[in-house]
Amino acid sequence: MAEIEIYTTFWCPYCAAAKSLLSKKGVAFREIDAPNGSPARQEAIDRSGGRTTVPQVFVDGTALGGYDDIAALDRSGKLDPLLGIG
Repeated sequence: MAEIEIYTTFWCPYCAAAKSLLSKKGVAFREIDAPNGSPARQEAIDRSGGRTTVPQVFVDGTALGGYDDIAALDRSGKLDPLLGIG
């Protein structure tokens, strides 16, 4: 199974939606709290190529983007193979 990391903040509805989608897929993920101005947020920005919003989802070190991005991948049938399921 793939290594999945998600940078989030506790108040973000898109973060909650992304975590819900991943949970429904039955995959384990590591959640990283990344409030504005924190070292974790800067790490997410650096790893994602400059994206400043959360959530930021990474699978095996590859940036997939935020909730809208992973939801689009799911609708197109491309998310499960990236997650190592299905």
